Amino acid sequence: MNEQVGFLADDTEVDVVLEGGPDDLPRALRAERSTLITGRLKIQHRDGYEHFELIGGADDFAPAIFRWTRRTKIAE
Repeated sequence: MNEQVGFLADDTEVDVVLEGGPDDLPRALRAERSTLITGRLKIQHRDGYEHFELIGGADDFAPAIFRWTRRTKIAE
């Protein structure tokens, strides 16, 4: 089996590195491949969402790098 670094066997998720945002967010996670197309990542955290934008990486050998841009509250 020929596995690529950074991708699951079914190729639906990618490794992601987060820059910025709250200190208690993980710095690395897996996200849907569609985040690479949109260039945006939204993570639910506490009572809101942390928003990130793609700034680099995202090839077969490097994780996608997303930088924190803002926080929004969950509407009640």
